[in-house]
Amino acid sequence: MFTGSFCPMTSKSKAQIAPLPRAEVFAYWVLSFASHLYSFYHLHRFSKEHEVSLQKEFQLEQGFISYFRDPNDFEWTFWTDWAKKSLLYSFFGHGVITILTSLFFPKLKVPASAVYSFIVANNVLGVKGVSVLLLHLCITFLVAQTRKPALCWASSLLLLSTLHFQPLQEIQRGWYETEEEYYLLLFSVAVCGLRFISYSLEHCWCLPETGRTVQLCWLFSYTFYHPFFYNGPIIAFKDYIQQIKRPADDLYRDGAVFKFVIVRTLRIAVWWGIAEYMIHAMYMHAIQSNETYLEILPPWALGGLALALVQFFYVKYLVLFGLPSMLAVMDGLIPPKLPRCVSIMHTFTGMWRHFDEGLYRWLIRYIYVPLGGSRRGPLYKVLSSGLAFGFVCLWHGGHDYLQYWALMNWAGVLVEGGVKTLLSLPLIRSFIERHFSAATRRRCAALLCAFSTAMLILSNLVFLGGIHVGRIFWKRVFIRGWSSVAPPMLVFLYCFAQIGLERTSPQQESP
Repeated sequence: MFTGSFCPMTSKSKAQIAPLPRAEVFAYWVLSFASHLYSFYHLHRFSKEHEVSLQKEFQLEQGFISYFRDPNDFEWTFWTDWAKKSLLYSFFGHGVITILTSLFFPKLKVPASAVYSFIVANNVLGVKGVSVLLLHLCITFLVAQTRKPALCWASSLLLLSTLHFQPLQEIQRGWYETEEEYYLLLFSVAVCGLRFISYSLEHCWCLPETGRTVQLCWLFSYTFYHPFFYNGPIIAFKDYIQQIKRPADDLYRDGAVFKFVIVRTLRIAVWWGIAEYMIHAMYMHAIQSNETYLEILPPWALGGLALALVQFFYVKYLVLFGLPSMLAVMDGLIPPKLPRCVSIMHTFTGMWRHFDEGLYRWLIRYIYVPLGGSRRGPLYKVLSSGLAFGFVCLWHGGHDYLQYWALMNWAGVLVEGGVKTLLSLPLIRSFIERHFSAATRRRCAALLCAFSTAMLILSNLVFLGGIHVGRIFWKRVFIRGWSSVAPPMLVFLYCFAQIGLERTSPQQESP
């Protein structure tokens, strides 16, 4: 996340990536693709064999035609239900306002968007819910005027801590008829909390060019910007202001934006369809909730469960970030890139850089760099990255499984950075270059990445399923299956890593 990938083959230029024989690369593709399909097939078989008991225990829903649907991924079920209720319609309304104002009233684009966003937020969250956000906004604005980063951080952390204050939670629950409405308020406050920190620190670091009234209006627009309001992705306050001010006339004059919208809409529909197909064909979220099923899963189905969980998470966020990002592009913004496929993520560093790019940039800009980062030596690098992971854990809720997940990722990033530093020492580097060919060095890099990927998948299973899922996988793969399950798993992860190096290395950023 905060250091370069430890794989020695990582570079900016494809010319520096050692080419392998085409037959070898083709074999990696075949083995990678076949292992995905075969493991998914075994998980599908297990799901159907235990469909009746899973339906009784986890209340599978009636899906398409006569198939059941696994509704046990809370996030996907929550957001798809809200999309059907109101979000798709409000996003469509935002798009219409953006097009009309950009074509006919460019100067009114930002005010019209802000007013519309506030009306929609008020309609969904209610007057009391929006009042909470306005109170947080006013406190953030007033504290930012002191231009003291430490005070701004203290205020922001205090506001975020109200999400976990039990008496206040009970009061806010009473404002809504359903638990889902209350959760929408929680998500909105949490995401807006990142925006408030961004505004506060930018205000402390840069002398504002406008008066306080204008600043307050920009903060209002930034906070309630509808496409990013509920779930992100995250964009810094400074970037938002610079980009939203740019005229969007050229985007609409040559029709490029309309082509982009059509293509992106089709892609979102495909991603949505893939996600729905996965929870119709494989009941991975229901299976992971029961330790008995995890213990009796055949080895291939166990691997399929791990792959299905992380792949579904990836496809889910292509949808959840894809639609808001499309609307942001229509507004002239440059949103963070969509998540990169998890099957070609072969390091902890790459996962943090390229899955949620907006959050990664936010952590780098507001935590890692201000605390010293890599500029002030190894100790500051360790402490800065540790505090960044600690904040991510706290922001997600601070539960025990999140603490394990954050610690695993912190350790993974530090180990990768340490290995990279070790391999970069002149003596070791010259020895490797003298005795190993470029292709051999790449194969060794992929082997190291295979071990890193195994731990990365394990940490993601803890994040997605809880400590019990990670514990059972560790026990079945690395303790009981060290001689039978772990070796073939590492072989396939080696193939994944080779494909990842082939696909992503040319685009990797330098450390």
